[in-house]
Amino acid sequence: MALFSSRNSSRSRSSLPYLVFLLIAAFFVFKVDILISQSFNSARRNLEKTSNRIVVNPKKSPEECVVDSLPVVLVNGTFDQHIMISWGDDRGKILENGELLTLSLDKLSGSGFQSKKEYLFAKIDMQIKLVPGNSAGTVTTFYLSSQGNKHDEIDFEFLGNSTGNPYTLHTNVFSLGQGNREQQFFLWFDPTADYHTYSILWNSKCIIFYVDGIPIREYKNPERLGVSYLKFQPMRLYSSLWNADDWATQGGRVKTNWKLAPFVASYKNFTYEGCIYSRLTSSSSCDIDSPPSTNNAWLTYELDQTSRVTMKALQKKHMIYDYCKDKWRFPKGPAPECKLLQ
Repeated sequence: MALFSSRNSSRSRSSLPYLVFLLIAAFFVFKVDILISQSFNSARRNLEKTSNRIVVNPKKSPEECVVDSLPVVLVNGTFDQHIMISWGDDRGKILENGELLTLSLDKLSGSGFQSKKEYLFAKIDMQIKLVPGNSAGTVTTFYLSSQGNKHDEIDFEFLGNSTGNPYTLHTNVFSLGQGNREQQFFLWFDPTADYHTYSILWNSKCIIFYVDGIPIREYKNPERLGVSYLKFQPMRLYSSLWNADDWATQGGRVKTNWKLAPFVASYKNFTYEGCIYSRLTSSSSCDIDSPPSTNNAWLTYELDQTSRVTMKALQKKHMIYDYCKDKWRFPKGPAPECKLLQ
């Protein structure tokens, strides 16, 4: 009996280093996934600048030079009037009299679109149905961005996964080219079974990310803390569907199954309230210094206490990563703007 106990004790001690190794490896893999996801924006921007991709160069609309006296309100606007397919050739399609847009991805190329106009503050809604089934390796994006090395950007990014595993909803905010402000979520529904509404509210006070009208993230203007904010650079709306199987799904361990191509994401019911920016006059269609009215209440909107409680409860259940709590990436402490999240 003593011999038996001794053997068991010896086996337990010998297996302990192996268990510790597995725990460290699992932690390391999770962190690597986060670090790899940081390369998303630079990889996507490089992809969209690559000279050998398939590009369409439609003529600019004369409407781009028009400056309105009030924020533009578009309800159920048609894609063909306000959106243009920017790359991917016929992989991007505007259908059903301009009310449906699809992007597709095959082994040769992905596709993307952009807004014809630039905005300097906006409230934008889009209903999206993501790539169904085995979407591993694919990335679908929906974001606002300016141009240049010191660009501003507000991101929704949907990282595909193998069948039965959830998409990762990745959000980020760039100001003057500085990002590293990631928050990630697992959605509480199947985003491929039906259309769901993804919204960005961007004004001089805050940026709010919504899913189906529910706030999931708020980024407050941090200028009083010495951190730059997104209020000087006009941005266009962009979306794309492309292959990133070297990193997008489980750190690149799961590759795109090209036998399932083409992969298709669908868009409808694009709406916006926006301050249209004119390069001709270097001015916006909004007077942000005038008192708010029912026509432009979104320009000064912030979450109230009730909405913030709702957001915090959702984050507690569905957020899987928050840069403000990552001591491994930021050993010197969280970014200054994280104080505003408390």
